[in-house]
Amino acid sequence: MTVDIRWARVDDAEALATVFCAMATHYRQAPLDHGRATAIARQWLGDESPAYPHFALAFADGEVAGLASVAIAHPGIDLERLMFLKDLFVRDSARSKGVGRALVGFLAGYCVGKGIGRIDLTAEDWNEGALRFYERLGVERHGQKVFLRLSGDALNKVART
Repeated sequence: MTVDIRWARVDDAEALATVFCAMATHYRQAPLDHGRATAIARQWLGDESPAYPHFALAFADGEVAGLASVAIAHPGIDLERLMFLKDLFVRDSARSKGVGRALVGFLAGYCVGKGIGRIDLTAEDWNEGALRFYERLGVERHGQKVFLRLSGDALNKVART
């Protein structure tokens, strides 16, 4: 199997939407409308700055196989930028074939080339497969931080104050 990774472009919107729909199913969410997902992906990709790409897409033998959704954060107290890996997802048909490893390798290479000092990420505590995968890559559990979220009503309330 040949795996190719690239930063997503506007013309990849349909491929990106295909992965979004598979992710919704995998995470037991309501099914996504592929047409709507494509339109939103096209908008997001059109708004991106080439200096800070957000979606890496994996293609296995020409078919979309997975994605990595990332954000680059500017220096903190250690004066190094970091990449936050929001989502790493591989479609069922491409699992255990090196696609996830190729995506993380692509991101790591990007970081090294751009002087980005680390990749931070989270995984659900119930997702044993992901936790084993990251452990095999040498990812360390970093217990000094607590993952928190501001959303929904609380987000709206804070926005009004």
